[in-house]
Amino acid sequence: MADVTVVGAGVMGLTCAVRLLEEGHRVTVVARDLPRDTTSAVAAALWYPYLASPQDRVTRWSARSFEVLADLAATDPGAGVTMRSGTEVFGEQPAEPWWRDAVPALTRTTEVPSSYAAGWTFASPVADMPRYLGWLAGRVTALGGAITRRTVASWPGDADVVVNTTGLGARELADDPSVHPVRGQVVVLAQWGLDRWWLDASGPTYVVPRTDEVVVGGTHDADDDTLDPSPRTGLDILERAARLVPAVAEARVLRHAVGLRPARPEVRVERAGRVVHCYGHGGAGVTASWGCADDVRSLVQDAVAA
Repeated sequence: MADVTVVGAGVMGLTCAVRLLEEGHRVTVVARDLPRDTTSAVAAALWYPYLASPQDRVTRWSARSFEVLADLAATDPGAGVTMRSGTEVFGEQPAEPWWRDAVPALTRTTEVPSSYAAGWTFASPVADMPRYLGWLAGRVTALGGAITRRTVASWPGDADVVVNTTGLGARELADDPSVHPVRGQVVVLAQWGLDRWWLDASGPTYVVPRTDEVVVGGTHDADDDTLDPSPRTGLDILERAARLVPAVAEARVLRHAVGLRPARPEVRVERAGRVVHCYGHGGAGVTASWGCADDVRSLVQDAVAA
């Protein structure tokens, strides 16, 4: 067993920390931003592989995460994860998605809004991110780990192994210029009784219900690191979302939010000496989290053995 420092306290860092603690390692999570201040907290958190590659590895990671999240939805109400049916819509008859093997069941449907031709319907985990991040942080501390707010300028020297889950921070910390932001803006609405999600990934446009809120989005603004929400963009999001779910037009707006997805040509999950890298997940952080954490656990064991 080893002393492991996980750098980054978003969904990926916390999930990796949980897996490593379950393995018996001594784990400290250090980060500039605490969990509810991270990009993860803004996510609509519908399980869906978005803006992440390579496809084979992302499919495998996503399948494992689907399995774990579905189990949490069935067994632990406090985790904030719910299985919800929904539909991804298309303007023409769609081919099977590249991630088809990651979901247990996928049904073609023509019951879609009038501006679309067809879609795929399936049940998917949805995480209420404030609750889910709180649950993950609680698991870390319950298993004996610690979460500390601290700016990290270099790899901690007092750890046997360092796990890098810094997202966009990897540009500087891992000296990786291929990491870049893809800005996503959302509008959070008061829940009115919606229980299904809807998605048009070409926008992207989505309407994702939580227990007390509905998250609608979104945007895909590459290389834009502006954190202030744009009122004009918010109106555009609501207009697009209302084409999927007309009730959006009458819903009460609670707040606007922006998150910066950490994109990369390929997700990096690999070991470099005593540092295990796990970043570049784009819009698939929640979706790939448990599968990646399993790989990180194995890579940490390799680092310890070395």
